[in-house]
Amino acid sequence: MKAQKFKTNINCGGCIATAKPYLDKIKHQQGWNVEINDPEKILTVEGDNVEAENVIEMVQEAGYKAEPKKGLLNKLFG
Repeated sequence: MKAQKFKTNINCGGCIATAKPYLDKIKHQQGWNVEINDPEKILTVEGDNVEAENVIEMVQEAGYKAEPKKGLLNKLFG
């Protein structure tokens, strides 16, 4: 299973509760988590065939922002 990471502005438990119905609707996701203790508020979405555009759209519908987090390999080879 593949995991994708996104920088967000979802920064507290209440924000997660607000975003949950939208994040649960991400197509092909098999789980997600927001690391609110990380300075970049990383949203990790797990699942095969998850589309980054769909994740960003669902986060925006929830009233938040998200952008793909570029890892070292993406910076070198992306």
